[in-house]
Amino acid sequence: MLTLKIALVGATGFIGTAILQEALNRGHILTAMSRNPEKITIQHNSLHFLSVDVFDSAALTTAFIGHHLIISAWNPGWGTHNLYEQLLEGSIAIQQAAKIAAVPRLLVIGHAGSLYVGPSLQWVDAPEYPATWRPAPAALRDYLHLLQEEPQLDWTYITPPLDLSAGTRTGQYRIGTHSPIYNEHNKSTISVEDLAVAILEEAESPRHSRQRFTVAY
Repeated sequence: MLTLKIALVGATGFIGTAILQEALNRGHILTAMSRNPEKITIQHNSLHFLSVDVFDSAALTTAFIGHHLIISAWNPGWGTHNLYEQLLEGSIAIQQAAKIAAVPRLLVIGHAGSLYVGPSLQWVDAPEYPATWRPAPAALRDYLHLLQEEPQLDWTYITPPLDLSAGTRTGQYRIGTHSPIYNEHNKSTISVEDLAVAILEEAESPRHSRQRFTVAY
């Protein structure tokens, strides 16, 4: 298997931390980018920490140069003022910097709010979806629409299931497209550890070029 040089944006978040550990376990070389790289406690010869502001386009572009792919698990912080605008703007900035840096692949971790839970109804738009939770999934849903118009990058958008939590790494998952995958208990769920497995397996063996997919048990 080819050793990949991966730029991981949002490396200290819930999903980013799991991706970082899984990638290192698979022998890849990681540039872990975060506003707070001091939160990364893992020490590894193949891990390099970098504090980069995604809104500093020159610094971000420089940081991306030379990588095989970028995995973006970035968000500006759930308590950020104007979260919708900040998340959308930052996601676009990462995409643009990837193109300028000539990194050929971009994997974006989306939000389950963009999954269709009914005919023409995305979860984020469902009446029961809490209004206070909507800015982030709405931004990532709208960013997916922009990404689908991207003419240059080889992108993939990975959507977590409706329920994502810390748990056990089994290495097992099922793949879907635009709607939640439910198990025999009518739950759409996966551990963050197995989500990271799915993400790294897509990084290593691309199956969803310029597509969105979701995973669950």
